[in-house]
Amino acid sequence: MVDGRAYSGQIRANSIDIVEGGPFTQIYPMRLSYQMNRVKFLPPFLPKQIWCIGYNYKEHAEELKSEQPAEPTVFMKATTAIIGSGDFIRIPNWAGEIQYEGELAVVIGKPGRNISEDDALDHVLGYTIMNDVTARDIQKSDAQWTRAKSFDTFAPFGPAILFAKELPDDTVLETRVNGIVKQSTTLSQMIFPIKTLISYISRFATLEQGAVISTGTPSGIGAIKVGDIVEIEIDGIGILKNVCGE
Repeated sequence: MVDGRAYSGQIRANSIDIVEGGPFTQIYPMRLSYQMNRVKFLPPFLPKQIWCIGYNYKEHAEELKSEQPAEPTVFMKATTAIIGSGDFIRIPNWAGEIQYEGELAVVIGKPGRNISEDDALDHVLGYTIMNDVTARDIQKSDAQWTRAKSFDTFAPFGPAILFAKELPDDTVLETRVNGIVKQSTTLSQMIFPIKTLISYISRFATLEQGAVISTGTPSGIGAIKVGDIVEIEIDGIGILKNVCGE
């Protein structure tokens, strides 16, 4: 968004080239560009589905005192929780401890059902970042996780989509709170790789174009409070940055 008007754009160095079209349509350049510091990042798009994966990094399962799963742990997050980079994460004062979870998010570009692992990456449009913000005390007390994961503003998403079928195993994911590194890992540490997650979910549900799979968080989760600044950075995608507010 620039001067109150929403655009689609492509990042180029320290500027944004404005384009006509969007992530799932043909893109046409408009010969218009803005410096990055003039731009407010909106969510790249509003996902049709948000599929999330729990315990997909061994050390994260251990820090929550859970066994390493034999198959993916799948849950959903409300699409109404989506916010963009630069928006406020609202911290409810009645919900107990609220925690960040930095995650790689897969954007589905081609719908499908019963997708094989061999074909799974053909359904990927690209990758972005998700902060799977969680009301941890509620998650522990409820029989399922939907409420704890779906508060409004609990799904910071963006800042941009990296159009690629596959990312290198040594791609780094890092989460910082107030400038201090809290999570740092590479994608090679996932228990279930992306192609397995796509195939697994598509066995029981159609993955729509515009669905997102948030692939799980590494170890190092922790509490956030009003005034904290949370930054999640992934090589090649950028930095998802949000301030915690009331």
